[in-house]
Amino acid sequence: MEVETIMADYLVRAIGAGGNVRAFAAVTTALTEEARRRHDTWPVATAALGRALTGTALLAATLKDPNESLTLRVAGDGPLRGILCDADEQGHVRGYVTEPHVDLEPAARGKLNVGAAVGTGMLYVTRQLALQGIYTGSSELVSGEIAEDLAYYLTRSEQTPSAVGLGVRVGPDGAVVAAGGYMVQLLPATPDADRDRLEENLGRLGSVSLAVEQGMTPEEILSVVLTGIDYQILERRDLSFRCRCSRERALGAIALLDETELSGLVEEGRGAELTCHFCNAVYRFSPEEVLQVQRGMKDKQ
Repeated sequence: MEVETIMADYLVRAIGAGGNVRAFAAVTTALTEEARRRHDTWPVATAALGRALTGTALLAATLKDPNESLTLRVAGDGPLRGILCDADEQGHVRGYVTEPHVDLEPAARGKLNVGAAVGTGMLYVTRQLALQGIYTGSSELVSGEIAEDLAYYLTRSEQTPSAVGLGVRVGPDGAVVAAGGYMVQLLPATPDADRDRLEENLGRLGSVSLAVEQGMTPEEILSVVLTGIDYQILERRDLSFRCRCSRERALGAIALLDETELSGLVEEGRGAELTCHFCNAVYRFSPEEVLQVQRGMKDKQ
């Protein structure tokens, strides 16, 4: 019996046109499915979160230091209420949608109506850089479709004309069939002929989620996007859904409670429970562990 092989998630970074074009492409099917499973998202929420996770991974590919990270926040007035994702230079991506149980009637041609689910509002990108500190840029949401919003943000807020494509294909059972994306950035010196060629190439590629579903790798996606342009691939980076939460960090969060709250938890004998927003992991602590935290706080006073 033939066993279907699932492509591992990864991203490639390339440069072309004498350094005037920067291009990125990624397959993110596994990490998007992992996010769907952890957060129990319904189809529209799955598509919105998957696009945001992919976009965050693409943006984070511009980071240069292992200690740097990037956060994407979509603050819309639609039923999803908001999306928050972050990624680091090592390809670790995590994120969540505020209201995971959202589904809407399909938009035109049966497409998941992500734009209506996100609504109008703002997009924020925060870069935590090793040498320059924390920088946050923002722009208005132009469609709620995430890809168009990111392209608008990069062009307006970071003055980098960009084309962004993001896609998530959800199966009848709600599981993620395919997910991926691309980002192409143009420097001011890019010749008009190359700009026109890139526009034609992107039209030829079409749906990025369909391309991934048909088995196209990030390298093959870039080969279509950059047809007719001399380019070289600079990096391949593995991607995965990975959270930085831990039992130790959760215990540290409990230590931030005031004395009255800690005493109440100990006296009621029910301990404490914390849930990580990013990955939905649950950390439970016994009354004895909470008491140890309380004693530790008193010793420091």
